[in-house]
Amino acid sequence: MSSTPSIEVRVQSTRWEAEGIVSLELVRTDGAMLPAFAAGAHIDMELPNGISRSYSLMNDPTETHRYVVAVNRDPASRGGSKFIHDALRCGDRLQISAPGNNFPLEESAGHTVLFAGGIGVTPLLCMARRLQALGRSWEIWYSARTRSVAACIDALMALDAAAGGNRVHLNFDQAPGGRMLDLEALVGACAPDTHVYCCGPLPMLAAFEKACAARDQATVHVEYFSSATPVAAEGGYTVVLSRSGRSIEVTPGKTILDAMLDSDIDVPYSCMEGVCGTCELRVIEGLPDHRDLVLSKEERAANKSLMVCCSGSLTPRLVLDW
Repeated sequence: MSSTPSIEVRVQSTRWEAEGIVSLELVRTDGAMLPAFAAGAHIDMELPNGISRSYSLMNDPTETHRYVVAVNRDPASRGGSKFIHDALRCGDRLQISAPGNNFPLEESAGHTVLFAGGIGVTPLLCMARRLQALGRSWEIWYSARTRSVAACIDALMALDAAAGGNRVHLNFDQAPGGRMLDLEALVGACAPDTHVYCCGPLPMLAAFEKACAARDQATVHVEYFSSATPVAAEGGYTVVLSRSGRSIEVTPGKTILDAMLDSDIDVPYSCMEGVCGTCELRVIEGLPDHRDLVLSKEERAANKSLMVCCSGSLTPRLVLDW
């Protein structure tokens, strides 16, 4: 969870979205409005089993009386999605963070194309709602294995109808006659100033980034839900926390986050894979070994911050602002 004060919410309702996917409507237990958020935002949810996970907000950003997230039941769940599907019920209370955003929408773009894969549709649905409300030009390509596992189709088709049609393109690659999206062709057909976004499984993101290699990277936006990059667990260096002056030895097999938690240091974290940005800390001295999927190439090169859940140090001493 974030180090900022948490918000207590209640699960107001749950909804079956597709095979293996449920959505949760969350409202404040004190009846007050929730913090405003922008399209592409996420919240950290602290589950009753002690696990914290990040989920994208999918409802309209004008709705501050509630947050809505959708959760896919991951067969390789480490306790987050499994608990939500098996144990979380309406009326249960949770602690959540205020919204954060590592996947912001460029609202002034002349045209926007959204590419969604599976549960990756959730932040892109929020973006489509925002673009439609602003009267902007947009379209979305949504790919899933079959229609039965594709969430939010009704909401997307309602947006499509409101926009006059031909904005939502559905692709089911394992349906009879189906095939994978040709991202190279679709991205190649986009004008140079079109902003393109992608959120989905790792192979789709890799294909999307390859297709966008020649584009102005300012128009390319990607969000990862998981990482294929191994965390930096080589150890063998010292982390100094500048505010307290404490020194922590990061031993082989441990991440910086592991070492901090082992030393009873309260630090915000959630995904533990370097995809959510919750554990970002400022670097004062030393050279990080970046392993995250949040920072841009330019931000990594600047070495002003790192994600302690997955990144390490290339120098014997790393000083962090904590």
